[in-house]
Amino acid sequence: VFALSGFLRLATGFDIGLSTKCVVIPKEMDMCHKIGYSEMRLPNLMGHTSMAEVILKSTTWQHLAHTDCHPHVRTFLCSLFAPICLDTFIHPCRSMCFAVRDSCAPALACHGHPWPDSLDCDRFPADEDMCLASLTKEYKYLHKVLPKPACQACPAVEEFFTHKRVLEVFCDNNFAVKVKLSKKRTVFGDQVYNIECQVEFTTPGSLLPYETQSMIQQWLLINENCTQRMTPTHRPMVYLLVGNIEEGIILVNQVYRWQRRDSQLTLATQKWRYHKCL
Repeated sequence: VFALSGFLRLATGFDIGLSTKCVVIPKEMDMCHKIGYSEMRLPNLMGHTSMAEVILKSTTWQHLAHTDCHPHVRTFLCSLFAPICLDTFIHPCRSMCFAVRDSCAPALACHGHPWPDSLDCDRFPADEDMCLASLTKEYKYLHKVLPKPACQACPAVEEFFTHKRVLEVFCDNNFAVKVKLSKKRTVFGDQVYNIECQVEFTTPGSLLPYETQSMIQQWLLINENCTQRMTPTHRPMVYLLVGNIEEGIILVNQVYRWQRRDSQLTLATQKWRYHKCL
């Protein structure tokens, strides 16, 4: 049983004919790995006729997929770039396109890109046809809906501060996450980031540590211009990101450079558990 089977609406598709072939999803398309199938149709639904073209055109979307801007962003993109090897092409439904677009267009806009005409939702079939339907309503019942990272202006990186000032900032916010950042280049010359998170605190009862870690990773991917500033070299850098979660939006308000010789941040995080805010 394919992982995508839960998305399918029962109806009729259209015949592929003999002009396409099944090929293994290449290792370069990691966004389409572990999604329930390992072979794709070529040409695909984007009209790409060679594997080299598929890899080249899909790499620009890998970053968006990694932001997890919508629960079905990988399903949506892979149904187009790496369609499942069945007797018919299965398009994403219009409703899935609208759901993914509404959640992910802000992440694209943060990088200066509009939602592309090639993914115009009106080109996709209505839900009563055979297509991949969005399970957003069911998803909300089955999964905790987490706050979304906002595309925002980058907070200045603080390098000189006292532990007392840091404690005041902690009092005005509801999470602090220690982040170790490093970057490397892919074979295509793109920057990719290694992000390690350690939660220093969140407001009691608000979020679990791994949820906060996941959201900070998303924030760093969506706000890549900020992440680039924090990784001027390929040497790993450590920061403390402090922020608020308000009305379903996660905002980073303060960034501290955590240097090895710096005891002020360590002191602040140690004192925080006993600290009384005014």
